[in-house]
Formats: sequence, C-alpha cells, structure tokens
Amino acid sequence: MLFIIIVFVTLLTYVIPAGEFKRILIEGRNRVIPDSFRIIPSTPIGFLDMFRAIPLGFKAAIEVIFVVLSGGIMFGVMEETKAIENAVGSFVSKIGRERKYLAIVILTFIYGALGVFVGYEHNIAMIPIAAVVSLALGGDLVLAAGISVGAVTIGFGLSPINPYTVGIGHKIAELPLFSGALLRSLLCFSALSILAYYNVRYLKKISKNPEKSLGKGLNVDGIILSKPLSDYTVSINNWLVVGAFIMGLAAILYGVFNWDWYINEISAIFLMVAIASGIIGKMNATRISETVLKSVAYVAPGAFMVGFATTIKVLMEMGNIGDTISFHLSEILKTLPLYLSGVAMAISQSFINFFIPSGSGQALATLPVMLPLGEVIGLTRQTTILAFQIGDGISNLINPTLGGLIAMLSMCRVPLDRWLRFIFPIALALFILSAITLIIAVAIVYQ
Repeated sequence: MLFIIIVFVTLLTYVIPAGEFKRILIEGRNRVIPDSFRIIPSTPIGFLDMFRAIPLGFKAAIEVIFVVLSGGIMFGVMEETKAIENAVGSFVSKIGRERKYLAIVILTFIYGALGVFVGYEHNIAMIPIAAVVSLALGGDLVLAAGISVGAVTIGFGLSPINPYTVGIGHKIAELPLFSGALLRSLLCFSALSILAYYNVRYLKKISKNPEKSLGKGLNVDGIILSKPLSDYTVSINNWLVVGAFIMGLAAILYGVFNWDWYINEISAIFLMVAIASGIIGKMNATRISETVLKSVAYVAPGAFMVGFATTIKVLMEMGNIGDTISFHLSEILKTLPLYLSGVAMAISQSFINFFIPSGSGQALATLPVMLPLGEVIGLTRQTTILAFQIGDGISNLINPTLGGLIAMLSMCRVPLDRWLRFIFPIALALFILSAITLIIAVAIVYQ
C-alpha cells in the first residue's frame, strides 16, 4: 500500500506544477508569508530518484525507527522475565472477565488521557500492554490497537491543550494560548466515548463469532497468557521489573516536560529499562542477547514501514508540490457558503495531512494562509484553528504517511490494511461529529 502511494506521489510531480510560498524564520521556525505563492520550474521525480527517496526517507525517520526497535527490545526482555504476563494475568483474574466491557471502556479513556496530556510518540511504551490485556480479556490484537493506538491518536489529535497544533495555531493567530478549551474538551470527550462504544461493540461481536475477528491469524507469540487465570501470581522479582518500567516512564515524563526530551532520550530510557529488567530477572548475557534479537524480529516490519511512510514526505519535498496543493485548496474555499466553509477547511486540512503529516509542520505551512482566508469568508480565527485541528487530528487515524501511527501499530503487530478496515467507520463517525461541532462554532461565532 505504501509503495503504491510512493509511485502515485511520484506521478503527481509530473501533473501538479511545482510552487512555493515565501517563508520567514520566526523563533527558529519557518513560517509562510500569506499571498506569497508563486509557480517555480517543475521538478518531476525520475525513476532513480523515486527509489533514492526510500533510503532518504529511512534516514529522515531514523529516530522513530529506533524508538520502535528499542521499545520492542524493552518489552521483549520484560516479557521474557514473565513480569508483564503475571501482572496482567493477576489483574484480569481480580477484575474478572465478566467485567471485561467496563475494563475496555476504562482503558480506552486512560489511553485517551495519555494522548491528551502526554503526547503521541511519547506513549509508545504503553501500547504493548494493551495487546496483553486485550488478549487476556478475550479480545484480539486489532481490539488492542483500538484501545491504545486509536485512543491515543484521538486524545492527542483533539486535545484542547495540544502544543503542536492548537498551541502553535494560537501563537500564529495571536490568540490566548489554549483559549476556547471548553468546546474542544467536549469534542475530545465525545470522540473518545464513541471509540469506547465501538471497542466494546467489536469485542461483543468477536466473542459471539470468532470468525469475524480482524486479528485472526496475527502472531501472538509471547503476548498471550499461557496458563489459567487462577494460576497467576506476581513474584517479588516481577514487581521489581514492573517497578523499573514505571521508574522509566516517570523519567520520560519528567524529561519531556522539564528538559524537552524527545524520541532519542525515550529510546535511551527503553534500553536502560531493558538491561535493568534482564539483570533483575537473573538473565545471563546470552539469554538477553537472544531475547533482543528475537524482539527486534517482531517489530522490524513495523519499523521498516515507518521508513516507507517518511519516504512519501521526502518525495513531496523533492517534487515541490505540497505548497501548490495547499494554495489551490485554499482558493476553492473562497467560493463556499459560510457554514460549509469551516467543514470544507477541515476536509482540505485532512487532505494536506497526508502530504505533511507533522502537526506543527502543517500548522506553520497552512495556517498563515488559512487564517487570513478564514477572516475574508467570515470565520473567526478560533474556528479556523479548530477546523485545522480536526482535519489534522481525525485524519491521523487513517494516515499511512504518519510515522508515529505506523510505529504504534507495529507494537501491536497489526498490519495497516486490517487497521484501516477496523478504524475507518470510526474515523467517518468522528468526522461527522466534528463537522457538526464546526457548524456550531460558526453559529455561535466561536471565540
């Protein structure tokens, strides 16, 4: 699927004229100058350059690729000590499988809260836990992705305090930081409620008929419970391993919020937790090494997909067609009625998101164009930023060019095609909900 998109983007460079907005450097970031778009000489991508973009994509995505590998290593070593299996087995034994639907709802909101308050890629360490819990409750790996990846993506994408979309948007629009939070909070909570209902509905469906499971045939080695629930106990060594993991998470959160840590620092903590878990679990060097290689084998396909997804972004830059697409979409919006313009703006941002998957990058590239346009057609700046956030946030659920999404799906061992089959109805329902929210925002002159 990703390779087909790579070929498609390459062909687009022969059809769409190259163009660019002028940009100025403000506080270390390139910001678009409105009304500065111009056509430049076309730079169509040749056959060799299309394939050359693949290693360039891997080079650009190396940090995300390695965090997938290091996260897989950490959970592989922890799983080898049986700490995760024993902890999850004991947890499910205590709550009882008869309360599994309540557990699914609670977990969905917990992962959603992580997306709201912690971030996106920062939560990659928590994704495999959902896989173990989902299987223990009678679900499958696709449900695990719905609980964790889906909730984190929605929570982060629609967060009223998202620093990468809302924060940068408010700064560009010169609005109070994170203002208008009530409407955004209601939208985010409603979206997570719909996802929680959908997850419970899916579990009920596959519990009645396992043949309808989208996770059928996926590899569950090492993450499925190996004995009856009543046999699970948590040893002191297991608690120490879990403690090392929690300390690692605490270090990551402190570093993210106080020292501006990002992916490389998170990878370093993952490796430290892996080594500590191996030592606590009394594993010798050979056993740790073999576990590391086995764990890498499980997550390597997902890491490989991250490089392919980033290749698409590289091709867009090589072909200089991203700005052209943004400009022409903004021109179309000028012709629409006021109540439809907010919804159409969100749709256009969704489309642009497939070519500029970075939320902050998309904000800097499009909002300097969209904000003046919104004022011309009668939208408040707050409504324009909400439309941008919805377009970016909802489309992230189905965006094959978003490295973080591919990375987290790989931690659940869920292929992209099965994920799209599972999440597409939710993405459609959430966009309808968001469209209604945008119409309300226009009606109340959202400030």
